[in-house]
Amino acid sequence: MSSITNITIVGTGVIGNGWITRFLTNGYKVTAYDPAPGAEEKTREAVRSAWDYAGKLGLKEGSSEENLTFEEDLGKALAHADFVQENVPEREELKRSVIASIDEHAPKHAVISSSTSGILPTVLQADCAHHPERVIVGHPFNPVYLMPLVELVGGNKTEDSFVDKAREFYEGLGMKPLIVHQEIEGHIADRLMEAVWRESLHIVNDGVATTEEVDASIVYGPGLRWALMGPFMTLHMGGGKAGMRHLLHQFGPALKLPWTKLEAPELTDELAEKVITGCEAQTEGVDMQKMEERRDDFLVELQQLLEKYWPGANLTTGDSKEAVQGGDKT
Repeated sequence: MSSITNITIVGTGVIGNGWITRFLTNGYKVTAYDPAPGAEEKTREAVRSAWDYAGKLGLKEGSSEENLTFEEDLGKALAHADFVQENVPEREELKRSVIASIDEHAPKHAVISSSTSGILPTVLQADCAHHPERVIVGHPFNPVYLMPLVELVGGNKTEDSFVDKAREFYEGLGMKPLIVHQEIEGHIADRLMEAVWRESLHIVNDGVATTEEVDASIVYGPGLRWALMGPFMTLHMGGGKAGMRHLLHQFGPALKLPWTKLEAPELTDELAEKVITGCEAQTEGVDMQKMEERRDDFLVELQQLLEKYWPGANLTTGDSKEAVQGGDKT
């Protein structure tokens, strides 16, 4: 473990509870603060439900659901914190206020990491009167107890040492920290997902395909390759032996063709109904709890495959190179 011992969660909910599960299964003690009625009961149930799946990635020594404590007073919850993960609702004014309060009460060495999916850290640290230099964005993906990516973003007042401390801490949790070098709304992954989401809405809105057909086009098409290589390496391989150089030469002009709209369509009542009824039709008669369990099983096995096949992992040894070359011949 790093020098971080005590973790405080501010705001539970889906993301906060996912973080709690991840921290607990890595042997940490967690103090949670959430003034919402019934928050503790909901959190403990969420942790129980996720525990076995998170455990499939490995339980660290000392892991226990009993290491979770709820505190009704924010100041007391933060008194001994080494690391604070903030997860309140995605409203700028609320987050700024909460983070300013965290900054007031948390020890000066504590990292303050926000799970925000789109608000800039410079905005979040604007009202911090004590130590804004330790405020960063640590944006995870759901379910947090299984998904490895966490995007790290510093603001104008953030000191690099706190970003480095957070990166080391998240790596110790078995996560894959990605440092975003410039602040940008939505960071990296959400911007890419938003582009696909907007185009998906256009396709449904224009009657080109149903929600189920759009999902199938990703699941059985590019989604399979993206899980391993991402968009750039996928296209690099599509260029044959010359890679991206050939692909851009041959297909670069297609970038000027009207293949995408990117700007979101107006979310009319008609479009909303198409999307809602389409998704409900896809899940008709489906036990959503079992669907969530199937998703988690898949994510565990998929990560095991990534460890085996991810480009750059184990590709520097002779045996691995031979395996790749052998695969090219079949």
